[in-house]
Amino acid sequence: MEATLILPVLKQDQIWKDQTKFEDIFDVDHFINYLKDDVRIVRDIPDWFTEKDELFTSIKRTVKNIPKYASAQFYIDNVLPRIKEKTIMSIKPFVDRLGYDNVPMEINRLRCRVNYHALKFLPDIEEMADKLATKMRNRTSSGNPYMALHLRYEKGMVGLSFCDFAGTREEKVMMAAYRQKEWPRRFKNGSHLWPLALQKRKEGRCPLEPGEIAVILRALGYTRETQIYVASGQVYGGKNRMAPLRNMFPNLVTKEELASTAEMEHFRKHVTSLAALDFLVCLKSDVFVMTHGGNFAKLIMGARRYSGRHRLKSIKPDKGLMSKSLGDPYLAWASFAEDVVISHQARAGLPEPTFPGYDLWENPLTPCMCRA
Repeated sequence: MEATLILPVLKQDQIWKDQTKFEDIFDVDHFINYLKDDVRIVRDIPDWFTEKDELFTSIKRTVKNIPKYASAQFYIDNVLPRIKEKTIMSIKPFVDRLGYDNVPMEINRLRCRVNYHALKFLPDIEEMADKLATKMRNRTSSGNPYMALHLRYEKGMVGLSFCDFAGTREEKVMMAAYRQKEWPRRFKNGSHLWPLALQKRKEGRCPLEPGEIAVILRALGYTRETQIYVASGQVYGGKNRMAPLRNMFPNLVTKEELASTAEMEHFRKHVTSLAALDFLVCLKSDVFVMTHGGNFAKLIMGARRYSGRHRLKSIKPDKGLMSKSLGDPYLAWASFAEDVVISHQARAGLPEPTFPGYDLWENPLTPCMCRA
């Protein structure tokens, strides 16, 4: 559209209640300078524009309801005329609102330049992440390899999944009340959710519990001595829910356990800063394991592939197969372990050829990594 970009405003998440600004986590000077030959970027809304406070709330100046994976032509036909008419427009939301398959190759390459080069965390975040990664490697001996486990089992994730999990009657009642409060349209009276929850688990659309990922890792051959960095918010169910994982893998730590209170104090101002630390420590790990999908895990998988870290393993569990195997009381351990190993040989994070409907962030091979 040849439009000027005003520095992005990050979405205020309803679950995390985070108020982070773009400049709180990213190096703005680097972002602007790196992309200066691609798009003009300004730090703030121009002074001559008098409706600053209303820009992101005004209906007449906001483009909403853009189709998911819209074509580039959609923006030329529908968004550009409104920008020309109003001079300044805001676009929201903006997650996956541009397709991967039906846009010029140069646009996808620009996405990769933005994602893997222009978006650079602030120096203090980079430095703290380096310290955490070094502490992981030095826990037992110099240069010790470590695994990073992205454990998606926070209360918000469990609630939003609308999956059914093992737990006490009291936990289930409290979770039902939480879902009804946060997502009333989806919850309704809740009675229709349980058959759907079972189907979702069979299809692999439910996050793995800490105990389930522990069993899968053991089946893959990881021992009690494995050093594991856990990237996670507050785990739903607390210590009791984490007990099976900690019992099987006692060398398991979080950033809060690795660093002192004083070291972490600066980063507690913004939830997104804590997530940035987890992102970088996961990126530097020798093995990365996700327990559920989502942008965080996809971006790490893609960044490891793009940077050459695909030579280091990134494990994406087959949750559909695992739900079937974990739910079979007659399946012997040897058979289960064999199924896990065989089914995950092709799920270790190697680059894959792109295909219609692929996700560029998770698999940047063709648009970003090939010069042919």
